[in-house]
Amino acid sequence: MRIILVGQAAFAERVLDGLRGNGHDVAVVYCPPDAPGGKPDPVKARALALRVPVRQYASLKGPEVRREFESFNADLGVLAYVTQIVPKSVFEIPRLGSICFHPSLLPKYRGGSAINWQIIKGETETGVSVFWVDPGIDTGPVLLQKRAPIGPDDTAGSVYYNALFSLGVATVLESVELVAAGKAPRMSQDESMASYDPLCRDEHALIDWSRAVRDVYNLIRGCDPQPGAYTMFRGEKLRFYDCAALTEGSHRSGVVEEVSGDGLVIGAPDGAIRAKRVRFGDKKIDAAVFAAAHGLEVGMRLGV
Repeated sequence: MRIILVGQAAFAERVLDGLRGNGHDVAVVYCPPDAPGGKPDPVKARALALRVPVRQYASLKGPEVRREFESFNADLGVLAYVTQIVPKSVFEIPRLGSICFHPSLLPKYRGGSAINWQIIKGETETGVSVFWVDPGIDTGPVLLQKRAPIGPDDTAGSVYYNALFSLGVATVLESVELVAAGKAPRMSQDESMASYDPLCRDEHALIDWSRAVRDVYNLIRGCDPQPGAYTMFRGEKLRFYDCAALTEGSHRSGVVEEVSGDGLVIGAPDGAIRAKRVRFGDKKIDAAVFAAAHGLEVGMRLGV
């Protein structure tokens, strides 16, 4: 089939290689503009190396994008790790329409931070979905889904890179083969089971030390690596990474109870959080090193 690939990062790069390896003609790759002074997006670099045309727009809503899509005479649009809005005037142009990857078991956890919210809300199972694009946000008919576990200590980063990345690429490629064979289903999503969450940002990442330790730990895991769950320390945001939940002993909420080579221990009502690394500014550093440098001592209360 002749395919228009819209996407970014290593995920779209892998999909590009897989599509070509399966004998499909990738007519063009669309990805966001490069960051000023940054490296080219991996899918851009790979496409140029393969002499596949690349188009980069800050927005895909312009009439020039529609005209380009029409000029490529594609059979299928494939949206692989897309953060830009792809309007109906564009995604409906390929002869067979367009399909899109999403890192949850739709209709649950629609939205651009699906992995974060699944962990924050304590889910123990996740998965990937490929669906037919329609005008809604992750609302189109499902073509294919695959399941994956979420471990008790997984972070958003580990779930994506260790479980959903390879599974997602394989599911996208399998979906394209189903479309090519004329065997791709269109299973309507059950709206009674649907959920949508906003982008996970700092407004959601503030730690409430009065919450149960499991809730605090889920927030930290779900915000790792971005945006980074945080507490306030001397008027600035102190973010936590590489943490563990301690569920034994008596603790004081938000109080630093240990500073050692193993990190910081901060109390919660029914346990504590051990943080091995923190970020106070631009760089992540060892928590004990941070404590020594900034005078963070046992008995201090965080979050004030």
